[in-house]
Amino acid sequence: MKIAMVSEHASPLATVGGADAGGQNVHVAALSLALAARGHEVTVYTRRECPSQPEETSLAPGVTVVHVPAGPAMTLAKDDLLPWIPDFGRWLARRWSAVPPDMVHSHFWMSGLAALAAARDAAVPIVHTFHALGTVKRRHQGTADSSPRERLKIEAMVACHVDAVVATCADEVAELRRMRVPRHRTRVVPCGVDVSSFTPSGPRRDFGPGPVLLAVGRPVPRKGVDTTIHALARIPGATLVIAGGDLDDPEVDRLSRVAARCGVADRVRFLGRVDRENIPILMRSADVVVSMPWYEPFGIVPLEAMACGVPVVASAVGGHLDTVVPEVTGLLLPPREPHALGGALRRLLAAPSVLAAYGAAAVARARSRYDWHRIAAQTTAVYAEVLSSRVPARHAESVRGALGARVAHSCPGAA
Repeated sequence: MKIAMVSEHASPLATVGGADAGGQNVHVAALSLALAARGHEVTVYTRRECPSQPEETSLAPGVTVVHVPAGPAMTLAKDDLLPWIPDFGRWLARRWSAVPPDMVHSHFWMSGLAALAAARDAAVPIVHTFHALGTVKRRHQGTADSSPRERLKIEAMVACHVDAVVATCADEVAELRRMRVPRHRTRVVPCGVDVSSFTPSGPRRDFGPGPVLLAVGRPVPRKGVDTTIHALARIPGATLVIAGGDLDDPEVDRLSRVAARCGVADRVRFLGRVDRENIPILMRSADVVVSMPWYEPFGIVPLEAMACGVPVVASAVGGHLDTVVPEVTGLLLPPREPHALGGALRRLLAAPSVLAAYGAAAVARARSRYDWHRIAAQTTAVYAEVLSSRVPARHAESVRGALGARVAHSCPGAA
C-alpha cells in the first residue's frame, strides 16, 4: 500500500529538541519506518525549510521524504505557517492527481487542512492525528497561546471531514467529544517507543554521588520543569539533570534563576541539546525520570524512560494517564504542586526495592504495549477499516486481505 504521511512542520529528518521539533517528529519518523518494515511504501510530505534541500530524500528503504515548496525556504515557527498551507495543499493536489496514494495520514491540524484540500478531487481516504488540540492549549495558556485564531474552527472542521481521527490517548478522545466529534469517528492508537534503542542495558553516565533525577524536553514553560526544581529543595543530596534546548535559550535562563532562588543551583545541571541516540544513556543514568508538564497531548519521555527500566514520576495529564500505572510503573501527581512532588520523590528514593519493582514493571509494560511494530499493526488496522468502508461490501474482504487481515486477528483491539 502507498501511504502519504503529511507533516507540514515536523520533518522526520529534523533534529529533535528545537522550538518546534519534538514528539511529532519522532512519531512520524518511527511510524513511517515501522510501516515500511511491514512492506508498505511511505512518502512523508513536509515543508521545505532550506533552499538547498532536495525535493526528495530517502530516510530508509521504503520511506521517502518530500520537501514541499510552500512559503519561503527558511525555518518558520509553526504558528506562522497557516498562510502557506493553501500552497502546500495545491502542491499535493498536483502530485496526487498523477499518482494518488492509497491512504493519507495527516499529522497536526494544518496538515489535515492541506490533506483535505489535496485529496478532494483524488477521492483519497484520510486519517488524521492531531498530536495536540488547540482547545487544550488555549485553556492552559490563555493569552500566551500564539496559535492562529482560526485554529479551533479548522480543527473541528478537519475532525468532521476526515475518514477517521486517530487519537493517541483516551484523554484526547474525551476532548474531541467536547468538540462534538462523534466517538465512532475516533480510534485510539498510542505513540510508540523504539524498544531496540531504549533498553535497560547499555552505557550510563556518572553524575556523581546521590540520587539523580532527569527531566527531558523542549525548554518551554508548560513542561513544568520549574515545579521539579522547586521540589528539589525538599530532596537533600539529589541532583537534577535537565536535557533539551539550547543553553542560551531564555527558558533555560529563567530556570537557572528559579534554581538560584530555591538554593539548589549547585544541584541542577543543564545539558542543553542532547543527540537523540544519547537519550537512552541519560535515562539509564537516572534513578527517576520526572515529567511534570501542565498539560501533555501524549508524552513520549515517560514511555522512553519506562522502556529503559526507569521509574517515572509524571503529572496526571494527557497521555500520562494511559502510559504510567500509579504505584506499578511509577507515580502520577497533580501538576504545579512542588510540595507534593518533593514529598513523593523523597519517599520513593528512600525505597530502593520499590524503585527496582517499578523499573521492572515499566520495561515490561513498554515492550508489551508500545513497541512501534505493534503500533504500526494497530495503525494499519485503522487504514484497513477506513478503506473497507469506502468500497462496496462485496469487495471489503478483498481489501482487508490486501492490507493484511492478519493484523485484525493478531491485534483484535487495534481499531
